[in-house]
Formats: sequence, C-alpha cells, structure tokens
Amino acid sequence: MYKVLGDKNRLRILLFLQSGEKNVTAIANHVEMEQSAVSHQLKLLRDNKIVAARRDGKIIYYALADHHVLDILQQTFEHVLHN
Repeated sequence: MYKVLGDKNRLRILLFLQSGEKNVTAIANHVEMEQSAVSHQLKLLRDNKIVAARRDGKIIYYALADHHVLDILQQTFEHVLHN
C-alpha cells in the first residue's frame, strides 16, 4: 500500500477525494494534470482497492474505497513531522 501511496500525484488525488466523490474532469482540474494521467493514477488506485468507481450514465465518479487510508496517511504525516 505504501508503494501505491508513495506518489505525490496519487496523494493529491486522494486528499481531494476526501471531500466526496468526483469525476475525472474535476480531479484533473484540481490537481492540474491531464485527464489521461489522472485516469492512469486512478486505475492504479482502483486496482489496489484504494478508490472505488461508480458509473452514472457516461460519467464515472471516484471516491475513497476505504476511509482508513486517510487515517494511515495522517499517522504517517504526523510521524514524519514528529521526527
């Protein structure tokens, strides 16, 4: 899991998704990346069951699959800042 979470772009995506589900366009605009690059990162996150996808017509919405991921990230950040 840490290998997947070790990428700054994936972290930025996850932190953005903590406020709720978003589509690729919203995520790409927020993290200032191309949609194709965001889609690639989301596929990695989906394959590792960190994000989930929900289709509504032609639009796919992404959300955190497990909010414990944010707890793990928070504890990691606290540990790094503590040392």
